[in-house]
Amino acid sequence: MGGDFSNPFIQMKHLQFKVLLLILLFDSLASAQNFRTYVAQLNDSSFTLAWGTTTGTSKNTIGRGAESPGEAVLEVNGQSYTTRQSWYQLTGLRQDTNYKYVLKLKGQSIASGTVRTWPKNSKSLAFFVIGDWGNGTQTQFAIASRMEQERQRLAQTGSPVRFVISTGDNIYKGGSRDRDWERKFFSPYQATLQSIPFYAVLGNHDGNESEASADLPAYLDNFFSPTGPMTRWYKFQYGGFAEFFALDSTTNQHPSATSPAYLESGEQSQWLKQQLAAKPLDWRIAIMHHPIFTAGPNHPPAMPKLSHWFESFRKNGVSAVFAGHEHNLQISERNSTSGEMQFVVSGAGGELRSSSVLKKMKSRNIAGWAPQAHFLLVQIEGDAMTILPVSDKPLILKNPAGQAVPMPVRVPRRIP
Repeated sequence: MGGDFSNPFIQMKHLQFKVLLLILLFDSLASAQNFRTYVAQLNDSSFTLAWGTTTGTSKNTIGRGAESPGEAVLEVNGQSYTTRQSWYQLTGLRQDTNYKYVLKLKGQSIASGTVRTWPKNSKSLAFFVIGDWGNGTQTQFAIASRMEQERQRLAQTGSPVRFVISTGDNIYKGGSRDRDWERKFFSPYQATLQSIPFYAVLGNHDGNESEASADLPAYLDNFFSPTGPMTRWYKFQYGGFAEFFALDSTTNQHPSATSPAYLESGEQSQWLKQQLAAKPLDWRIAIMHHPIFTAGPNHPPAMPKLSHWFESFRKNGVSAVFAGHEHNLQISERNSTSGEMQFVVSGAGGELRSSSVLKKMKSRNIAGWAPQAHFLLVQIEGDAMTILPVSDKPLILKNPAGQAVPMPVRVPRRIP
């Protein structure tokens, strides 16, 4: 019934068959493991899912412009959607609703997850902020793991985390090839990326301010801007309640560019002025890499070069400004010097700078500082925002006298 396995020839064929099965199994597993899937965009009626491999060196293997990996089928709520692109936008969805999905490539399941659309109108919001993280270290992985734990916890509540804001320096030491993004982005945030999107701004290490000009196109390809491809600055809004201005404070340049994008006379600053002149939502929040207020230790404040942005923020009801660049946590004073706005430096998602800044804090208008790896949980309810630093270890925010600052930090809404 089972064959004559005492025959050496049959034994050899049986062994060859088992080896072939093992090769096919390992090849299948390797293929599945090489694919990364992420929520690239999300709003109240649609989500965009992107996929590909991070094996790309000379070819684009993941992102908006990636080569097609073959026919893919996205299954959502019993419906199937077929595409040969490396991403798919599913539209016509119900607001504030969980959608389970399965993604299949060439008939093989490569990812599954749950995406929750945003509400059309809301008076509350929770999101994460993390900066200066893309170095692939154990510290980055530890903070990424802690962030996913917090996302999962809050997903079971009435205030789920809707997205991650990155304050820049997303990929260190490379970044022009998709292969560079594996250990520094797709691997540490794999679980988070399958449920919520990252909204990033450019840091100096994301282009030729500090690294290579080829890093910039890869950044723009892998992060799907809400306003279209190749957008270095943009705006998005959540629930008719909060609007976010993601700005480029770097000197990163395309070869044809002749001046930084942040100059007062430049296209970006004129765009920002027009956007802020429009009727505001309840909350206005700005994001950039270079901090306007900072006590260091390695970089001076960006106020001289960004004073025109500061004035636009102050006059038009911006309540909070999140930046990175310094690899620590800093909370500004809210006073006349800061235009009663809350400025935050959050640049220790992977890189850490522990040198003390206590002596400079008063003169630099900094109320709290912590030299610890972290991300921020930001929650807004009505007219009040709370900012809670979260780490894989107990975190202490110190004032200029070295005393602990109560947390979370509370920020009132500014009215234009």
